[in-house]
Amino acid sequence: MPLSEHEQRLLEQIERALYDEDPKFASTVRGGKLRRPSRRRRIQGIALFVIGVVMLVLGVVFSSSTVGIVVSVVGFLAMFGGAVLAITSFGARKKEAAAAEGAAQGAATEKERSRFTSRMEERFRRRFEQE
Repeated sequence: MPLSEHEQRLLEQIERALYDEDPKFASTVRGGKLRRPSRRRRIQGIALFVIGVVMLVLGVVFSSSTVGIVVSVVGFLAMFGGAVLAITSFGARKKEAAAAEGAAQGAATEKERSRFTSRMEERFRRRFEQE
């Protein structure tokens, strides 16, 4: 069930008060969301995974020697590293810190967003009432 306009305003006031009172805590709480890794990071992870698969297969082909076993183990580790690289986004903390600085400096941007949001909500209400 969506929040009413009054409830949304109250929630925004609470958020602003929390950020003004303790910006470090507010940025920590705000940063709790999972983020998608960048496209470049996903491509790098997939490439590393494919290289790991090739190394694993080559290691199995030459498994009669210890070099083949070592290549297989390194290939498996490369596959695992590629999968982790493609799925996670460890670099998001730097972006988060930059966003926190931008939020502290750009309170006007948040006002613009709230105006934009209210305009979009008003358009949606008008469309819904027309039907």
